[in-house]
Amino acid sequence: MAGKTYAIILAGGAGERMESPTPKQFLKLAGRTVIEHTLAAFENHPRIDGIFVVCNPKYRLLMEELLLRSPLKKIVKVLGGGKSRMESSRAGVFAVPEDDAKVLLHDAVRPFVSARIIDDCIDALDRFVAVDVAIPATDTIIEVNDMACIASIPSRSRLQQGQTPQAFQAGVIKKAHRLAAEDRSISVTDDCGLILRYGLGDIYVVRGENKNIKITHTEDLFLADKIFQINTAQADVRIDLSLLKGKSVVVFGASQGIGAAIAYMARAHEARVHGFSRTTGVDVADAAAVEGALAEVMRQEGRIDFVVNTAAVLRFGRLMDRRMEDVRAEIGTNFVGNLNVVRAALPHLAPSRGSIALFTSSSFTRGRALYSVYSSSKAATVNLVQGVAEEMAVSGVRINAINPERTATPMRTENFGQEPPETLLDPKNVAAATLRTLLSPFSGMVVDVRLTDRHCAA
Repeated sequence: MAGKTYAIILAGGAGERMESPTPKQFLKLAGRTVIEHTLAAFENHPRIDGIFVVCNPKYRLLMEELLLRSPLKKIVKVLGGGKSRMESSRAGVFAVPEDDAKVLLHDAVRPFVSARIIDDCIDALDRFVAVDVAIPATDTIIEVNDMACIASIPSRSRLQQGQTPQAFQAGVIKKAHRLAAEDRSISVTDDCGLILRYGLGDIYVVRGENKNIKITHTEDLFLADKIFQINTAQADVRIDLSLLKGKSVVVFGASQGIGAAIAYMARAHEARVHGFSRTTGVDVADAAAVEGALAEVMRQEGRIDFVVNTAAVLRFGRLMDRRMEDVRAEIGTNFVGNLNVVRAALPHLAPSRGSIALFTSSSFTRGRALYSVYSSSKAATVNLVQGVAEEMAVSGVRINAINPERTATPMRTENFGQEPPETLLDPKNVAAATLRTLLSPFSGMVVDVRLTDRHCAA
């Protein structure tokens, strides 16, 4: 039987380099503290069995208060850290009860670690005793002497910039720390350095990611905020859509295109689906109509688990050439409609700890000429999702934005005419990705659906 896998989150920083009275791991970013974002990455990963938090004893009460108001369930212990990173990692390593476990040590101030990096680290420990994460160095690295003059310029082709997590077989990293405790000449600053120093085995390097930044300086917070604005995920194809069986699913915009595909696929997996659209008398721009539709579903089902809004309109033209009534109508469907759906759905989803899926488009990162109203509405939708995700985190309600590439829908054909079929997504792929997102644990994300992805149910 395979041993457990633990994450050790190193949160011992005191904020000196940030020049802030509050340590950087407790600063707010996108509505939550930095460390909450980091913990969520491991909490939501299905292969992580438990999480140890190592923090500065001075901030232990703050850490405990934060955990008390959060929905995190995998926290095993909160441990006092030492004066150095090595002392803090030692405290976490020796708290792991099993020597056959896998442990991932991660900086609390790297909130953008991806599920892919975590998976690669765990998998590599089947073959290696230690794993590091790194990205190729893009800048020339110079070595300077005591006079602040260049002593050497190493070849960049063999240099990489280390990140975290660093991952280890528990028994091996414990041995390394025992040896280090008896070594007065030790000057190693990280755990992989201990493995290398004492020759305990090969250290495999997993490919990191540029966005897996460490928030160290004030300007890093501005960069992190931008990353959150454009952060994307992919639906986990391992999620079995049979989990939809018996769930109550509401789809707005269900008469055609992606909405119709979502409703059809959910019914095929025995969900109880209620579809609404303007053709059935429910315009998402009409708050009362949306509230009435959801109230009727509650009357029939007694609960609502998932709500999807695919309703959208796409209009062409320069802003100055369009009538304001037409602009207001487009905003009414594409953005106000999302506000109406979210406001009406949240009270019904709180008891079921359910999920909402809204739709954006690739144009949300940059406004498109001749489609400025549509693209700005999609950008606003992403901001809505991110804000509501933070507001509803404690209640357990999740909300995400689906971002499909060009999809073969009647709306697209109406606006762009005939296009080569091989360049367009099948609505079934988008439907499968949406349903898997509804079943996923993450929230506040933009979920990309690409032509190369395979989201369709078997």
